Amino acid sequence: MSYIHFDKTQLINLNYSLDREIIRTNRSGTYTSTTIIGCNTRKYHGLLVVPQPQIDSQNHVMLSTVHETVIQRGASFNLGISKFPGNYSPRGHKYLEDFDSEPIPKLTYRVGGVLLQKELILDTNRDRVMIRYTLLEAHSPTKIRIQPFLAFRGYHNLMKANDDINKNAEKAPCGVKFQLYPQYDPLFLQLSKKGEFVSNPDWYFNIEYIQERERGYEYQEDLFVPGYFEFDIAKGESVIFSAGLAEADPATRQNAFEKEIARRIPRNNFENCLRNSAGQFIRRRDGDVRIIAGYPWFGWWGRDTFLAAPGLTLSGGDRDTFLEIMDSMTKDLKGPLFPNIGSGDYTNMTSMDAPLWFFWSLQQYITYTGDKKTIIDRYLGKLRGIIEGYKAGTEFNIHMLENGLIWGGQPDVALTWMDAITPDGPVTPRIGCPVEIQALWYNALCFYHELSGEEEYLTLAARVKESFQREFWSWDYGYLADVVDGEEKDWSIRPNMIFATSLPYTMLSEEKSDLILEIVKSKLLTSRGLRSLSPDDPGYKGYYFGNQISRDNAYHNGTVWAWLLGHFVEGYLKLHGKAAKNFVEKIIKGFDGVMTQYGVGTIAEIYDGDPPHRPKGSLSQAWSVAELLRMMDLVKRI
Repeated sequence: MSYIHFDKTQLINLNYSLDREIIRTNRSGTYTSTTIIGCNTRKYHGLLVVPQPQIDSQNHVMLSTVHETVIQRGASFNLGISKFPGNYSPRGHKYLEDFDSEPIPKLTYRVGGVLLQKELILDTNRDRVMIRYTLLEAHSPTKIRIQPFLAFRGYHNLMKANDDINKNAEKAPCGVKFQLYPQYDPLFLQLSKKGEFVSNPDWYFNIEYIQERERGYEYQEDLFVPGYFEFDIAKGESVIFSAGLAEADPATRQNAFEKEIARRIPRNNFENCLRNSAGQFIRRRDGDVRIIAGYPWFGWWGRDTFLAAPGLTLSGGDRDTFLEIMDSMTKDLKGPLFPNIGSGDYTNMTSMDAPLWFFWSLQQYITYTGDKKTIIDRYLGKLRGIIEGYKAGTEFNIHMLENGLIWGGQPDVALTWMDAITPDGPVTPRIGCPVEIQALWYNALCFYHELSGEEEYLTLAARVKESFQREFWSWDYGYLADVVDGEEKDWSIRPNMIFATSLPYTMLSEEKSDLILEIVKSKLLTSRGLRSLSPDDPGYKGYYFGNQISRDNAYHNGTVWAWLLGHFVEGYLKLHGKAAKNFVEKIIKGFDGVMTQYGVGTIAEIYDGDPPHRPKGSLSQAWSVAELLRMMDLVKRI
């Protein structure tokens, strides 16, 4: 049995199987995602979800799903499953025998004497999904029928039946081509052998996505089924169905499928699952290399990129990709600010910390490679520009105070990573001097001095340290204020103070670091990460659920974040060294169990603050995966 495997009793239990999803991506930003039984529960699910840059900066669901039918002796057995109002139809999951993820998602169906295997893989460098059907057992002539469900819509939206679509199919080798709307790329649907495509255009109405309903969004859509493919299949034969934005050569599909399998890192243990997942966030397209912050619905974020890049690339020895990512990001540097979200024409610059995490990310490169010269040659001028921009002041009232600390904010924006906003405004506005910004600012000044030797930055760092100690530390509380704004100080116990213990240059004594880490350990540490607020706080929310407003109010007020563990562990190891090794290894090993939950084989974005800390948010989050990989490296370095 492989590391990740589900048996029949688990698969036919919809309460179990619909809570477990797969996400696979290729290197151009295309992904495929659904539940382990193939029933879509999100509008973001789809077998082929691809960027359409000629339309916008978003991904688009082209092929939502397929329903397969096994035909023997005139009897038809439909293997598909979709949710409709009041029922699931068809209920093909009842034929499932098992699900295996090694080396790619593999479903096995038993229908009477028929044993059919279905394997799913994405082309690494092309916008194409391939599904291989292998008839393992059969006692009489067998046909397979495949119905494709087409969407052609942005992944944040839903399709509704309309008369504007182009229902006409154009011939393609062993298949057909559809282009429902002129602004979209055409979609090629092809088999690896000759088969019949029967045109039978029809709408399937009110397909429901139960996860969207739970999240308070519109959850019903209509999908267009243009007809079906039908072909004979012999015992032992494999036939590949492919869907892509470019025409494929049917004669090469079997060989292409095997080549793609050979590229895969085995998902045969916890670390390899993380390595596999890490590669899925790297997107190469149009000459840029970006990190997708999370799947299925995130794009690329400045902060997330700098926090995740070391773990996703350097932990696997890939310095070249790391530098390509940094070079792509610096194209979008405007003054001293990096985009919070997006790039080019689709940018949002509301990030006070992203430029300062850029310094940390480059420090990690030097730690992993010992190559300081490359950083000096490529980025020193940009680092200086960021520092000088913060000193002079920039957008959103981000500026340096006379005491050297960095102040920022305005009522309608959230500038730190605690950035949830409701119609009432930012949930955690943190206007003033946030604690982690000061820690990052001090680290940036010291690192720049290390690279340049310019003494004025070391002098400024000393002033920052003195002001920080005076304004943020309380011996009465035994920890740091979360935000300081003049005489107003927020003493909420949040995880933001851990960065003052973990960064390469720290302003704290070992005694103060120890006090901070112990209070974080006692109030915020869970088996899935750090809570964003202490349960003792009256504003604490232990469950992340409900509509957008309800979830946003919980997002940074108790919800657990896995990525924060990286900095908690780093601070802890700096203080305790080898004595902390078993403690840290236990934290890492605790994530082994999540490999068969939620986003199978990866780490979720967030977890509930209260036990049992259920996974929530995106299925697979870049900095969650990255920081676990970096934690493993931190332990190895002891």
